Amino acid sequence: MKRKVTLIILAILSVVAWLPLWLLISGSFMPVDEINSTLGPVLNETEGFARWPLFPQYLDVRPYVQLLLDSPEFFKMFWNSLGMVIPILIGQLLLGMPAAWAFARFKFSGKKILFTIYIALMLMPFQVTMVPNYLVLDKMQLLNTRWSIILPAACSTFPIFIMYRFFKAIPKEMIEAIAIDGAGPFRTYIYIGLPLGAPGIISALVLGFLEYWNMIEQPLTFIKDQSLWPLSLYLPNITTDNLGIAIVASVIMLIPAILIFLWGQTYLESGISVGGLKE
Repeated sequence: MKRKVTLIILAILSVVAWLPLWLLISGSFMPVDEINSTLGPVLNETEGFARWPLFPQYLDVRPYVQLLLDSPEFFKMFWNSLGMVIPILIGQLLLGMPAAWAFARFKFSGKKILFTIYIALMLMPFQVTMVPNYLVLDKMQLLNTRWSIILPAACSTFPIFIMYRFFKAIPKEMIEAIAIDGAGPFRTYIYIGLPLGAPGIISALVLGFLEYWNMIEQPLTFIKDQSLWPLSLYLPNITTDNLGIAIVASVIMLIPAILIFLWGQTYLESGISVGGLKE
């Protein structure tokens, strides 16, 4: 009986969690006049209460056609997002993996102090580091370029924290065994660290993609040229005239994030659980 009650509660919570996504998908096929009528009290400040039906009265694919065929700026911003997110993730791997391995497996002077600084930087929100980043990027003449987004994000300390926990969990006996076989630090990192730390690496990639695919504040602060804006800045331009297109754009923007999440869900869950453990 207790098990059935637990399953029912979990099923209800699952439906509640997925309901906004379903409403968004169903709304993308909803005619514009129906959207205006159901959301009129919010959009047009008319009397009454806003509502959102589970199913549209009839399907309308014109917003999809208009967005995918008649909106070249949408695809421009889509490729801008990929042109920022992919280099960011590559940079986090190239910088984060060796740093995490060094913190996890090597002993050196000032290690604890340096790692504490890394954690403090990880806890700082963007609003705290925005002005220093702006001044540095201005001196480097990187403002209003993609590099103003890529370089600060590639140097993020959060992936290091995630991967550090996995590298730290590698048994010491395995490290000693491969050292006895004659492997140096670099070969140990390549043949032991990377394969066994792969769950942490993948979970860091998934979290990084979800964060930077949806970033808004960074490009608004550092990029003034709208031709360089990512797709996340396409969505705030919502009015009653293009509400249907905006909903369709939201659905399409969700697709890569959902696919990445489903691909790395197992690693993401293990990464969060390991990252929450005390050392």
